[in-house]
Amino acid sequence: MFSIIQAAGWPIWPLLLCSVVALALIIERLVSLRASRVAPESLIEEVLGVTQFQIPSGDVVNKLAENSLLGQVLASGLRAAQTDPRLPEPRLRQVFELAGRHAIHQMERYLNTLGTVAAAAPLLGLLGTVVGMIEIFGSQGPTGNNPTLLAHGISIALYNTAFGLIVAIPSLMFYRYFRGRVEGYVIDMEQASERLLNQLTSRTLSGSSAAAASSASTAAAAPAVRSSSKAPTK
Repeated sequence: MFSIIQAAGWPIWPLLLCSVVALALIIERLVSLRASRVAPESLIEEVLGVTQFQIPSGDVVNKLAENSLLGQVLASGLRAAQTDPRLPEPRLRQVFELAGRHAIHQMERYLNTLGTVAAAAPLLGLLGTVVGMIEIFGSQGPTGNNPTLLAHGISIALYNTAFGLIVAIPSLMFYRYFRGRVEGYVIDMEQASERLLNQLTSRTLSGSSAAAASSASTAAAAPAVRSSSKAPTK
């Protein structure tokens, strides 16, 4: 490997740096974008079951936020419902949307860097090819060709071209793969947030209807109480 690096010349050093960065980002994203850390399958069902009758306590909501990125999104809506039980649906929906944007930003972290490496590696390989061609033309002398310089120029051109493609192809494949996973997680989060939003909204509407009915019954009973209090005693 060291002999190949020596034969490829100085243009291969930026490609080696790109390969290290790409490998580190791929491993980090493979770990961070696991389903257990982003959107566990049964999490929304558990949250809907817990919030069916009442809003859970603050400790339960904090544990939900620490569970995963989806848990953070759902916990933000539950905290808003705890703060103001009569929060209107548009305001509650905005809370979910803001939390979802933060979760998307977390999932897309480092993907732009990986895409940059995938796009820059072929160009760096082309740069090495150009440098190799310059070495080849530089081997031409008044007395003829210099075989050593000619072979060195050819090795620089070929090694850098090949190594640039070796770095770019896996980087581009993993970049597309991670983008697809993020889009799938975004759809799952939207569906889960919509289900929890509907449940919290229906709870608010039912509570408001019960309060309105209680107020109406109280108002209807008030005249009867006043009339009975004014009735003459015999």
